[in-house]
Amino acid sequence: MYVPAKFQMEGAETMLAFMRQHGFAVVVSVSEGRPVATHLPLTVKVEGEQVLLRGHFAKANPQWRDIEGQEVLAVFNGPHAYVSPRHYDALESVPTWNYLAVHAYGRARVIRDPEANQELLYELIDAHEPGYWQRWEGLSQRYREGMLRGIVGFELRVTRLEGKAKLSQNKSAAERQRIAAALSASPDPVARLTGEEMARREAEQALGEAKGARG
Repeated sequence: MYVPAKFQMEGAETMLAFMRQHGFAVVVSVSEGRPVATHLPLTVKVEGEQVLLRGHFAKANPQWRDIEGQEVLAVFNGPHAYVSPRHYDALESVPTWNYLAVHAYGRARVIRDPEANQELLYELIDAHEPGYWQRWEGLSQRYREGMLRGIVGFELRVTRLEGKAKLSQNKSAAERQRIAAALSASPDPVARLTGEEMARREAEQALGEAKGARG
């Protein structure tokens, strides 16, 4: 991912938190020389220095058959919004798009063991609907085993993380504040989230500068 210095998402912890918050990712690999992709929910685990991304494909999805040992890319997307040049001071300005994203690269391992696949499913339930546990346990064993036979788990051992938060950092404070206010008032809920993230960062920066001025 092209990440100019001004737009770098700072720190592994920030990127991990972002991945957990926006856990519905695009998993990209190569099959027969061509890129293939599947949209999947992933869980994020940290074991010492190692970050693990875990999820499962539908068994009928052929993508899982070729990922073993590949370097696979998982793309995590956050809020995004069109930015009009009318918010800029200079007349000769062009439209752009603000957005947040993390790219995680890792070596893939297919998980074929039924018990391990069940553990992956439990992780997703814990992450998204812990209250579903009671209902799951109430389903027949035959049904649960059938569902587990229909999935193939996988794990990515992350080797590289790239995070980008393109939020008009290359513009003046006044321009950023105008953009944040306009997006926060947008009828588009995704644009509003982008504006709110910009406003949050502006507030944090102002607080940091105030603390610095006090010594």
